[in-house]
Amino acid sequence: MGKPQHENKKSRSLRGVKTNKKGNTPVKKNVSQKKTSNPNEIRLNKYIANSGMCSRRDADMHISVGSVTVNGKVITEMGFKVKLDDEVRFDGARIQPEKNAYVLLNKPKGFATTTSEGKGRTVMDLVANATSAKIRPIGRLGRSSLGLLLFTNDEVVHKKFTNSKHGVARLFHVELDKNMKLEDLKKIQEGFKIKGKLISVEDISYIDGASKKEVGIKIKNTGNTILRDIFDYLKYEIVKLDCVAIGHLTKKDIPRGSWKHLTEQEVNTLQML
Repeated sequence: MGKPQHENKKSRSLRGVKTNKKGNTPVKKNVSQKKTSNPNEIRLNKYIANSGMCSRRDADMHISVGSVTVNGKVITEMGFKVKLDDEVRFDGARIQPEKNAYVLLNKPKGFATTTSEGKGRTVMDLVANATSAKIRPIGRLGRSSLGLLLFTNDEVVHKKFTNSKHGVARLFHVELDKNMKLEDLKKIQEGFKIKGKLISVEDISYIDGASKKEVGIKIKNTGNTILRDIFDYLKYEIVKLDCVAIGHLTKKDIPRGSWKHLTEQEVNTLQML
């Protein structure tokens, strides 16, 4: 009885594999194409890590115990992907997929306070090289106005400034076309109505050592149209409008047209206001 014939390894490895007509090169079957990634999506743990809250490994732990929500829904799925504009909350606080940045600009004349394109020179041109974070200005300064303007991607700080009752005060140096009457200054201090709407400010006073054309006025509104309304109503024309302080922040060591990053202490104080 003859010896059984043994298949060699090559023949066994090719069993059931189709070959092409021109040669013996195996042809793979049912090759699935690799899915292309969406550039507008990011893994949730990376999103959290990029925000500076914790590492990706720690983020997975927080996700697994239900500490993270996306658009109001608790997410515990590992590998879950979110869009960059989704609302992601970590222990109830909204976070961004990048570390918070705080940039303080001393705005010169001739620049519009807008993030829109096609508006000529804007404040975004002045802070273009400050950070890669998607910062935007808080409040507005008119194209002809000067002074401090704060930029950040911190939504909590944005909301704090836009809260009319608990907003952050800004101090303006206002120069008028004529001396301000004492009775008008007291009227502004006490508050008055324009077209049925109560107009009030935090404080107003003459500036020491300057003419009566110059006053300091403190408001919590994020825009400066209220100042135009006040002085227009009282028949004064604003010659110069300069924001000299935002809360505890001043123009010290920031030349006109320049900016600086807030220090850690300045950020902490800002968040406690």
